[in-house]
Amino acid sequence: MSKAIYIVTTEPNSGKSIVSLGLMQLLLGRTAKVGYFRPIIDDVPKGKTDNHIDTVLSYFNVDMKPEEAFAYTRSQVVQLKNLDKDDEIVGHIIHKYKTIENKFDFVLVEGTDFSGEGAIIEWDINVLIAKNLGIPAVILASGKNKTLGELVGNLYMAYDSFKEKGVDVLLIVANKVQPENVSIVSEGLKEKLPNDVLVGTIPVNPILGSPTLKEIAQELDAKILFGEDYINNQVGSFSVGAMQLRNYITHLKDDSLVITPGDRADIILGAIQANISTNYPSLSGIVLTGGLLPEESIIKLIEGLSDIIPILSVPRGTFYVTNKIGTIRPRIYAENTEKIQTSIQEFEKYVPTKELAERLITFKAKGITPRMFQYNLLQKAKSSKKHIVLPEGSDERILMATKMLIDAEAVTITLLGNRDQIISKITELDIDIDLSTINIIDPTTSDNFLNYATTLFELRKHKNVNLAMAKDLMEDVSYYGTMMVYKGHADGMVSGAVHTTQHTIRPALQFIKTKPGVSIVSSIFFMCLPNRVTVFGDCAINPNPTSEQLSEIAISSAATSAAFGIEPKVAMLSYSSGASGVGEDVDRVRKATEIIKDKRPDLKVEGPIQYDAAVDAKVGLSKLPESEVAGQASVFIFPDLNTGNNTYKAVQRETGALAIGPMLQGLNKPVNDLSRGCTVDDIFNTVIITAIQAEGF
Repeated sequence: MSKAIYIVTTEPNSGKSIVSLGLMQLLLGRTAKVGYFRPIIDDVPKGKTDNHIDTVLSYFNVDMKPEEAFAYTRSQVVQLKNLDKDDEIVGHIIHKYKTIENKFDFVLVEGTDFSGEGAIIEWDINVLIAKNLGIPAVILASGKNKTLGELVGNLYMAYDSFKEKGVDVLLIVANKVQPENVSIVSEGLKEKLPNDVLVGTIPVNPILGSPTLKEIAQELDAKILFGEDYINNQVGSFSVGAMQLRNYITHLKDDSLVITPGDRADIILGAIQANISTNYPSLSGIVLTGGLLPEESIIKLIEGLSDIIPILSVPRGTFYVTNKIGTIRPRIYAENTEKIQTSIQEFEKYVPTKELAERLITFKAKGITPRMFQYNLLQKAKSSKKHIVLPEGSDERILMATKMLIDAEAVTITLLGNRDQIISKITELDIDIDLSTINIIDPTTSDNFLNYATTLFELRKHKNVNLAMAKDLMEDVSYYGTMMVYKGHADGMVSGAVHTTQHTIRPALQFIKTKPGVSIVSSIFFMCLPNRVTVFGDCAINPNPTSEQLSEIAISSAATSAAFGIEPKVAMLSYSSGASGVGEDVDRVRKATEIIKDKRPDLKVEGPIQYDAAVDAKVGLSKLPESEVAGQASVFIFPDLNTGNNTYKAVQRETGALAIGPMLQGLNKPVNDLSRGCTVDDIFNTVIITAIQAEGF
């Protein structure tokens, strides 16, 4: 189940608050604790709170501090984007969101407002955030000053751009539609959109479209002379009291705001009297212009009245004030309960809330983005903080990765090698690492050396290894590190930045050995593509696996995929799809698929299948229309090492994908191999996945 919903609008002034408030009420009726999050807010003066955050947190009594409910201000995002720090932006937003998600049953996420500098990039940012959080969206647009075609087209384009990026859209809302056009707009949207997308059409509501006296006072920097208790009165219309009173009062309407110079006592008193008269409409308030105040006798008269509408005094002239009031954008704020309640009522009346609640409860995200995958990996590693040994302790990349891992508090690290050389290298590279936070062991002088050598001798004497030979082998950092894992003195080992794959895994094969029921050690890479994470195997270990070995590699890879939060849909790759191809290579893949289906009928597997049919929905539908895997594969099993290794490197280089691995599968305890061309980030990621692997042992 998804734990969140993302509200996004296509433009400014669309009335997004009506959807936020309505959804909040809907969610609180079905779950106990609902959190609120705005990834990016408008800049607010120091010491002030964002209005949206203040309104939601206070009205619904959400147990959050305002600063917990957002990640960035608009200016901070613009500044970071100018420095090309998009990854930092998304990473911090994910972190803030996950913190809220862990505290609440559900999270309402509200997108940006399309106002001010940087508005042009906001649509892409909203799509990017929703995609990386892995949550569905509600899209909103205003029908104000639009034709039916423009409104429907605008919303369909918004829907299409979200779907293209892999973000599910649960609800489309057309807001501020003329009441007589509600049915027409609803039908137009339903005709254009897929049947599984819900549609809501909300008409213009005068209460929501008008400012309050409080908003007018803030915009005009007004002084409140009287009637502060009624400062949240809605302003239905406004007019200038410049004519004779006997003529002016005939123009008054319900909730009118009277604008008049402060020395027009006749208009002021006449308006007050009209407000309490049953023969005239009720007024919202009076604005006195020009910085003029009524005479003392008039003030005294007003003070003696028991019930007074708000009277504001502003320094500017009547012409300026009238124009300024006409441009005020009405908002919903915490104290204005009438607007909040009206918003909730309108949402419940014009949006299919029952169906929406059902969709929210049953929604399941498809796939996971690379940034969220990496975030989840790090958090999982930090939760158990396993002990990982790195045999190549004096390598520059290993030391820099160690610094990153210690700073992230992800694992405990032991480095193998000459202590003086390692410390000298740390000093030479100016790596700011507290030596008390890491373990450094020289195998030849360690307290465990003889014990480890004796254990190796006992384990390998049937292979004609004597104690002297075992001691020689134990001086090798790969053997020493592997023995630490075997003995339980470390939870896992990562090596291969300097040594070959064979040098790294030979000791593991000799005495850690494979799990019961597993006859082959294989490897996978987590391929972090732009919009999803997939699993590639085997791309590092087995040159020409048999059908039985291919089936075992696939079953192990599916288990790894599931353990790391990726639903396994296994594609057994070949140069043909289905029953069309013949030949030894394709027959081997076909037989492997049959073995998998026999051993694990619960697994979703397809083979033989071509790569394009495995990843492209249209191609998959045309070649294998009945398949549960075609077009949506998440685990790709290559027929041989040549194909697998070249494909993963081609995808990595041509798409800029991050390849995390290789991760070895099938061993009794986790030992993982690095490429000799690995980067610091490669080492960091491989240590993290090794630590997570260790949780299963």
